[in-house]
Amino acid sequence: MNSDQRPPGTHPPPRPRRKVDWELVVCGLRGHEIVGTDAAEIRPEDALVVREGGDVRWHRCLRCDSWLALAPPAHASRPHPPDHHDIVIPLRGKALRDKIVLRMIAVDRAFHFLILTTLGIAVLLFASHETSLRDKFYRVLTDLQGGVAGGPVQTSGHVGFLHELDKLFSLRSGTLREVGFGLLAYGILEGVEAVGLWYTKRWAEYLTFLSTTILLPLEIYELSKRLSALKLIGFVINVAVVVYLLYAKRLFGLRGGGAVDEDLRHRDMSWEAIERATPPYHELPTRSDTVTG
Repeated sequence: MNSDQRPPGTHPPPRPRRKVDWELVVCGLRGHEIVGTDAAEIRPEDALVVREGGDVRWHRCLRCDSWLALAPPAHASRPHPPDHHDIVIPLRGKALRDKIVLRMIAVDRAFHFLILTTLGIAVLLFASHETSLRDKFYRVLTDLQGGVAGGPVQTSGHVGFLHELDKLFSLRSGTLREVGFGLLAYGILEGVEAVGLWYTKRWAEYLTFLSTTILLPLEIYELSKRLSALKLIGFVINVAVVVYLLYAKRLFGLRGGGAVDEDLRHRDMSWEAIERATPPYHELPTRSDTVTG
């Protein structure tokens, strides 16, 4: 077999491979997207998606451009593979990469939603029972300090966790409710972002960019007061999200804006893009031809 008769996909790739080929990653998790496995015959116009290759057929994955060797069907259910206009091209290229990144951001925002709403509900419950909880708190401290019921107890000057509880009990119920509702509101905002990003909605990209950017100065202030690994990781993630949305997603008209972004997405999912990544067509010899030669 000479170089012109090699199976499709074994030629040098016509397009440069990225460091992370998300198409291959998704195909590894969900399987390849191939068509024409139930066709009785292969036509010349089907060469972009399936080819005769000796005693097997080479089916092209429309997502990752890999070619898979499969035996012809024993009982075909259609005369030939579907025409191009009847085939739905799966997400690939920029469209697939954007979906994966946006869904990773959506998972981060969903985690924020769970944490913030849980804290908000806890604060509101605390505000509703502040008096009874405060009495129980100081009664427990009395017992721990060796006093008797109703005896003197140290109610100030605590450190660590007890100090934080002192600060919490010093807040008015109205202030606690404001904090609780604020946490709930911000948690719901994060939940809305998560849903929108999961479905790759453009409005969710703007909403996420604005809500994240507004809080960056506060995060910098918190880092300047007390540096911790958790705060630093959260800050780095948020900066990366802002840069990605602004630069890669072309928000606010940057680098051509949404029109260019949409054009690039459709270009990678067109038949022209598939044709550019297609190796030359050479009919492979059958096994009988190889033996005879």
